[in-house]
Amino acid sequence: MKSRFRKLCRAVLFAGVMTGGGGMPGAETKPAPSPYGPLSEAEKQVILHKGTERPFSGRYEDFFQPGVYACRNCGAPLYVSDDKFKTDCGWPGFDDEIPGAVVRKPDADGQRTEILCGRCGGHLGHVFAGERLTPKNVRHCVNSISLVFEDQRSERLRRAVFAGGCFWGVEALFRKLPGVWTAVSGYTGGTTEHPTYREVCTGKTGHAEAVEVFYDPGKTNYETLCRYFLEIHDPTQQDRQGPDVGTQYRSAIFYLDDEQRDTARKLLAQLKEKGYAVKTQLLPFTRFWNAEPYHQDYLRRNGGVSCHRRVSRF
Repeated sequence: MKSRFRKLCRAVLFAGVMTGGGGMPGAETKPAPSPYGPLSEAEKQVILHKGTERPFSGRYEDFFQPGVYACRNCGAPLYVSDDKFKTDCGWPGFDDEIPGAVVRKPDADGQRTEILCGRCGGHLGHVFAGERLTPKNVRHCVNSISLVFEDQRSERLRRAVFAGGCFWGVEALFRKLPGVWTAVSGYTGGTTEHPTYREVCTGKTGHAEAVEVFYDPGKTNYETLCRYFLEIHDPTQQDRQGPDVGTQYRSAIFYLDDEQRDTARKLLAQLKEKGYAVKTQLLPFTRFWNAEPYHQDYLRRNGGVSCHRRVSRF
């Protein structure tokens, strides 16, 4: 009851409904080139002028299909469905964002923290901490009108997940590819929930260091990404990549649908026909856990050099 009461209090506090009043004074966002077309007047009021949609009125408040939530203003990926949870507060709730996708700023009311799209600055909502609603203890309270949901059949935004040794290098190389929105370091393929880097390093979680790639299928395709993956790491090594040894460094492709499975299977067969002793696992995707913030975009931020190099194999 106390938890529900806190959430209802938040809803009352948040309900400057469909009026400006959030965010920093004079910091209105401009419309961005969007794959979804021009903003409606209602969308402008929230995204550009920092208003708030009415509680329990948004299309995603009680929506839980698997996929990605993009910015309505510019199309950038912001959240994944695995991080969405039921809040009963009137707006969609997420306990994590795609790393680097969301910016936090002090709200004009002096109490709350506003969240904005990291690419275009579009207003999303507010973020709250300490409510103990999920293990991450964070709630992104987001206006549905600021989001567009994209499933794996989308012609604008899809995901691919690969494991090829240390995720720093794999992530850095995928970020450079045309058509890739972003790449995220994390863990997948195991059974431990909310794994930490230290736990994964023990080899007891079953997880591999992996990279989740968000891409525009109008500018690249899964086969291009998969070929690239099989050339930027050594698919013939078992439970290791170079000096990094352990099951967490195994080579694996985690497919999100039948099309990805069939494409990866075809490419792996081609490598075997060429004489490569391929050790890459082909597994169904289950859940991706973002790695700690210090792992994200690590090589660019720290001036490091990737151990991964592209080698022509096809």
